[in-house]
Amino acid sequence: MSDHPPLKTVPDLMLPRYLGTWYEIARLPMSHEPDECTDVSANYSVLENGNIQVHNRCRYNGSVEDATGEATVVDNDSARLEVSFLPKGLRWLPFARGDYWVMQIAPDYSVALVGTPDRKYLWLLSRTPQLDTVVQEHYLANARAQGFDLGPLIHTPHTGHPTA
Repeated sequence: MSDHPPLKTVPDLMLPRYLGTWYEIARLPMSHEPDECTDVSANYSVLENGNIQVHNRCRYNGSVEDATGEATVVDNDSARLEVSFLPKGLRWLPFARGDYWVMQIAPDYSVALVGTPDRKYLWLLSRTPQLDTVVQEHYLANARAQGFDLGPLIHTPHTGHPTA
């Protein structure tokens, strides 16, 4: 049970516009992405079954690491996705999926704020590897207002060696 009201998401996310490459600008720590990862990117594309393929990449210990998963829309709300990175045969398991809710998006789909309703995970994404600090603060203010603790926020380094 949460002490927070329901997480507010984008009222009408247009998934076709959301597809493509995004660069991670900042994130809350998570066990499956080492804090030392740099040049983090994600590419979203449509699969034959209509779901979204998620291809994440980062630079870690001098090499590019990657993971491919599948996202599905929850309750016909395109801003609320569940993602699984398990092998295809195990993705049906309910505990194997993580929430991925788009909380805010720029009108031109150049910046996105994504979080989980339990306020444990958060990502600030941009179509470019660098994002103006004023713009960053605008999006992070939304996260704070919705109850995210940004104390442990990691600002993702982009070294000029993109993984996308």
